Amino acid sequence: MIEATRRVGARARELNADLYHLHDPELMPLGLALKRRGKRVVFDFHEDVPKQLLSKPYLNPWMLHVISAIFARYEKRAAGKLDAVIGATPIITEKFRGKAKRLANINNFPRLGELESTLPSGEKANEVAYVGGISETRGILPLVRSLERTKSDVRLNLAGKFESSSFEQVLKSSEGWQSVNELGFLDREGVRDLLSRSILGVVTLLPTPAYLDALPVKMFEYMSAGIPVIASDFPLWREIIVGHDCGLCVDPEDPDAIAAAIDALVSDRERAEQMGRNGRRAVHEIFNWSIEERKLLQLYTDILA
Repeated sequence: MIEATRRVGARARELNADLYHLHDPELMPLGLALKRRGKRVVFDFHEDVPKQLLSKPYLNPWMLHVISAIFARYEKRAAGKLDAVIGATPIITEKFRGKAKRLANINNFPRLGELESTLPSGEKANEVAYVGGISETRGILPLVRSLERTKSDVRLNLAGKFESSSFEQVLKSSEGWQSVNELGFLDREGVRDLLSRSILGVVTLLPTPAYLDALPVKMFEYMSAGIPVIASDFPLWREIIVGHDCGLCVDPEDPDAIAAAIDALVSDRERAEQMGRNGRRAVHEIFNWSIEERKLLQLYTDILA
């Protein structure tokens, strides 16, 4: 983290750009340094870092709360010194209301057409997909355990990298692992091909402070690919999934609930296909990068003006 920050800083000074757009938390000091040099700087908050820190398993709870509080004060003070702050979700954006000179909510939604597939649901294999980091807080253990309880003889296409070797061992010792296709990291073309042959996508993250108000990119990528979503039953996610009738919401810590939702959609391909169409329509109308891109370019224009 330290070495990468140093290299980014050196490259930033070499570029001598008109405007810098940063989003990694460790680059915030670099943003302030660039401002001291008279540069225009936008900082893009993809996650609520103070909340995310509370979910880290390697520090004791007291220390986590102290670090989280310190970082919360630091990021709000820094925000007021930059030219603009972007929040990747409405909740993150509102956190900086009154703290930033300029404030914009620009969501990380998928590009139109990038992941779309035309393969009918009835022609797909008995497979469901998860794409993303593989860790405990992302609900992968209950998901794998749900495979022991499904009645539809379904397999899980698991694409991503393990957070740790110890968690990998825990997963692979589970009985449900026998129903997993371990795919490792996939590029964008690989993700598109994976989603095209999967009946549905799963995003059952656990109810940690960092995830309750998040808008996970993978949820919208599943919708863009035209497959229904099984998602954690968080209020914000329910509003999207149930509101657009593009999937089912479940308790992410309950393998039985996840298994029942998988069986419901795998056994009713017509319903799954209709939900997939609903999700794709919602992406085309609302949840796509084309709309967000215009907001971003307008923000750049305002700053440079």
